[in-house]
Amino acid sequence: MQLIAMLTMLLDHLGMVCFENQLWLRIIGRIAFPIYAYALAKGYLYTRSKTKYLARLLVLAILSQIPYQLALNPDGLNVIFTLFMAASVMQIMDLTSSLWAKGGIVIAAGTVMQIFPFDYGAYGLLLVLMFRFAVNEELIFIHLLLNLLYLLVYGPGGIVQMLSIVPTLMIVYGPAVWKRLEDVRVRRWLWRSFYPLHLAALAVLKWAEW
Repeated sequence: MQLIAMLTMLLDHLGMVCFENQLWLRIIGRIAFPIYAYALAKGYLYTRSKTKYLARLLVLAILSQIPYQLALNPDGLNVIFTLFMAASVMQIMDLTSSLWAKGGIVIAAGTVMQIFPFDYGAYGLLLVLMFRFAVNEELIFIHLLLNLLYLLVYGPGGIVQMLSIVPTLMIVYGPAVWKRLEDVRVRRWLWRSFYPLHLAALAVLKWAEW
């Protein structure tokens, strides 16, 4: 699972930076973020220290920001900030049993993530929460609904995002295969450093072309 997430993300970003006319790279790249969102939801659930988990995400987000701006988006916040916000929302939600309070937290955070240029915005937050709280066919229904909302917000550019439902379909209808993919692990240092390192490499490629 980790290798698939890393490889599909790399292909997606190569399509953005080096091969803008190769739409198939962006299509394959839609697989990456749902896997990272799933990994975050499960990692948050099973981590020994949620505070340290959040701290690692924040440090990684900060380290990734300059390479992200140089390689992909000079005005946005990288996807690790999105994951950090989602983990923070889950931690705050765990502090209250009130459904109204939980809903208010999600709405407030989602609004902030839409106003400020978080990668994937509120969609990213809701996708993580989907993997945290939904099960079985609920995952497919909610993911499809989120993709339709994404399409409404971003217009024709959001059509490719519909392909992001592929990992969710595998989780629900191919749990044995998914479990085997989960069991294939990469070293922690590689999993944690791959995002900023590959962005730095892409930034060098981008500026070398100029």
